[in-house]
Amino acid sequence: MQGLGYRVWDAGFGMQGSGCRVWDVGFGIQDLGSPPALPVVPTLAASSPKSIPTPFPLLPSMVSADFCTAAVLISSGAVLGRVNPIQLLLMTLLEVPLFACNEFILLSLLGISDSGGSLTVHAFGAYFGLMVSRALRQPRVDEGGEQQDTGRQPDAFTVLGTLYLWIFWPSFASATTAQDGAELWAVLNIYFSMAASTLAAFVLSPILYEEGTLQAAQLQDAALVGAAVMGMAGEMLLTPFGALVAGFLASHLSLLGSRFLSPILSSRLKIQDTCGVHNVHGLPGVLGTLVGTLLAGLATADAYGGRMESVFPLVAQGSRTASSQAWWQLCALPLTLILASLGGSLTGALLRTRALRSTPKSPEMENKVLREVKR
Repeated sequence: MQGLGYRVWDAGFGMQGSGCRVWDVGFGIQDLGSPPALPVVPTLAASSPKSIPTPFPLLPSMVSADFCTAAVLISSGAVLGRVNPIQLLLMTLLEVPLFACNEFILLSLLGISDSGGSLTVHAFGAYFGLMVSRALRQPRVDEGGEQQDTGRQPDAFTVLGTLYLWIFWPSFASATTAQDGAELWAVLNIYFSMAASTLAAFVLSPILYEEGTLQAAQLQDAALVGAAVMGMAGEMLLTPFGALVAGFLASHLSLLGSRFLSPILSSRLKIQDTCGVHNVHGLPGVLGTLVGTLLAGLATADAYGGRMESVFPLVAQGSRTASSQAWWQLCALPLTLILASLGGSLTGALLRTRALRSTPKSPEMENKVLREVKR
């Protein structure tokens, strides 16, 4: 049942992203096309730092592959509507090995605790996609017809995708914590964070936007934000109060970024963020990493008891102190950002080659191409 939840979560992710204006079909096809990456990841990252108690030996690799799929979907949200299917496929093939490399370095070599992927999935996927978007920028085309995500159109697919995420994301993000009761804490903390994030959207959104009413897209983003910030800290928090505070702050950070930072990214840094992945995944992922770093530094054997072995195994074994674990958690952030930025820039440069640069003249034409099959 849990394995079914992983794929339904993936489908829900795609349906929620399909609300990005008129590029819905492109995102849906990218979501359906991303599972071919699944066999690649277990080959590149066969050794998982955390074992999942299961009678199915391939399940840990399948979970890792699904995490990779999520990162690819996040990255594609930054360039949606500006690339053709061939470019999306090539971007996926290039991102998968880099994701596996970053995950292996952080989880296996550095001993980082990031069970839900605040850093390895959300932050990596967001900044990889943003750098690809910057490299793909065409000044004449972009200035002539701005495709910035100035407003999503809520529809049945986006609402259905949000419901899927509420139902299946907590179990998906806590899949690698199924040891000594840690999974239950992670699931509860993610739910608390998503609820606080949604509540914060009701509070701040009418203040920041002239409409004065909460938009459906902002509710959808709030659910994503609350889950993204709990990726690393979900299994670390021992009380719901921390999850509520983290979700509340993450929602505010996302809304403020959408209101004030997105125009700067577009005008000054020349980065077009079609689906707002920087505000929904990038910033919450960074905040979640900082929260996880703080919790790692405060971890004690008295507080965690028997759970210390599953949450911070190196600290429990005496190989590290809590402060050194926190230091390594923090060092993982710039390392991930550097790998994502360099990889995204190089990928974008490759996708700009004349042989691949054949985007349709309009999003409507793109959807027509993707819908119609010649007989």
